[in-house]
Order: sequence, then structure tokens, then C-alpha cells
Amino acid sequence: MPNQGIVSIVDDDRSIRRATRSLVRSLGWEVRVYESGEEFLDADLIMDVACIISDVQMKGITGLEMYEALLERGPAPPVIFITAFPSEATREQAMKLGAICVFSKPVDPAQIKQRLEDIGSERNRT
Repeated sequence: MPNQGIVSIVDDDRSIRRATRSLVRSLGWEVRVYESGEEFLDADLIMDVACIISDVQMKGITGLEMYEALLERGPAPPVIFITAFPSEATREQAMKLGAICVFSKPVDPAQIKQRLEDIGSERNRT
């Protein structure tokens, strides 16, 4: 399978990080995992990231706050948010920030696969 690029997974739930990492790697992407939004922002490895998959509710800063901080630094990779506590307000805030989508947990792997295929196709066109 060709290398599609790097997907950063940000989630404070270890089992979700592991499951999402396994899925994304099986789709041909390199994966980096982070336990918190702060850890991700401190990593300073954003330039080569094709996509971020982030939980919304985490200890410390939320996924939305993390992405907003990232946007303040300049252009940011596309983001897919996942949440165990879906609400219209969360979805609206995420979409205002430019999120590709907001999925409710448990996430259907086919949904992640489709969004990553879309990103991969877009990257191959440029």
C-alpha cells in the first residue's frame, strides 16, 4: 500500500488511540499518536501532517481549543473531530473552525476510511 502521509491522532483514551491507529495504519497512512492537545501542540511536527483525528473532550485543552491554537500559528492540516458527547453546538463550533466532519463515538471505521481516502485523493492531485 502506498504511503499516504501522516495522520496525527489526538485522544486521551488509550483504547481509542490504539484502535484508531490500527485502522489508519491499515489504510496505508503513517500514524503519530498524542495523549493530549498540549502534547500535540508541543510536538512541533505539524508541517508533514496530512490530517488530524482528534477527540473533542479531553483532559486539559479540548480538541477544539487545540485546533484553534494551531490555526493561530498559520495554515493547519484538515481535522476530523470525534466525540462521545455530540451536540449541535459542538458540531457548529468545529465546522466554523474548518473541520472536515464531526463523528460520534463509536466511530464507524468506514466513515474514517472515506474521509482519509478523500484527503489522499486531494493530496495526490496537488
